[in-house]
Amino acid sequence: MPQQENAPAGCLKRPFSKAAGESKPEAYHFSPTHPKLPRQLVLRVGYVEDFDKPRTKHGKRRVSARRGWAGEKGDFFSILQELDMIAIIDYGMGNLRSVSKAFEAVGHQAIVTRDPRAIGNASHVVLPGVGAFGDCMANVERYGLAEPIRAAIQSGKPFLGICLGLQLLFEESEEFGTHKGLGIIPGRVRRFTVDQGLKVPHMGWNNVALTRPCPLFEGITNGSYWYFVHSFYVDPSDKAIATTTTDYGATFVSAIWRDNVVACQFHPEKSQAVGLRLVKNFGVWHI
Repeated sequence: MPQQENAPAGCLKRPFSKAAGESKPEAYHFSPTHPKLPRQLVLRVGYVEDFDKPRTKHGKRRVSARRGWAGEKGDFFSILQELDMIAIIDYGMGNLRSVSKAFEAVGHQAIVTRDPRAIGNASHVVLPGVGAFGDCMANVERYGLAEPIRAAIQSGKPFLGICLGLQLLFEESEEFGTHKGLGIIPGRVRRFTVDQGLKVPHMGWNNVALTRPCPLFEGITNGSYWYFVHSFYVDPSDKAIATTTTDYGATFVSAIWRDNVVACQFHPEKSQAVGLRLVKNFGVWHI
């Protein structure tokens, strides 16, 4: 069986067959302490790390050779169905590590993946994002993620968009021309036109006003401060989907909630205690 090089510790990788025309699979990042995870995780194809074995004097756990999947829990995608596992979509741009660490910090299991099967089998899905709208949307299309995202939302599972992950849900953006979005939420992404000496991008801490109750804001004080970095804001056709607003020269929608979708312009993973509370609330949110 071919060997997969440079596999980081704590990654589960599926064996692949060159003869069958398969390409190397993605890495799936886990905390090895979850009670329902396989006892052994694949470090590289054909090799597994046993987390029950003591570490060597160099701090590494002993590795034994074994073919195929490790453990006795079945394949990776079956494991996802057994767990409340959160899929963080990787389209090659965005603050993936900081979002993943936020979920780890509140005790939720999360994977970073662009595999449509993992996204489809996860219990919750997160679409993060940092960068230019057109470039990010091009990457979403390039990796074949547009339909898995739409399917995840249509399935009714909890879905969280963060920053550009909010904007991509809309029909189009006027950032550096006109670019089509995923078209899930009717509306447009517009550039700030501010006066009063305010700078664009809107960067730093600003308060967020709840316009209606939302399960992800449970236990969070109305008017709390959150961290923003953006030059564009969403303008939904249906103003009733707004769940928070923020003032920056004018009032703009800073979070929306429609059915199983909550998406925010601010960064929960950078917003300290209130952000971690929202992340925790999302992980226990069931529709």
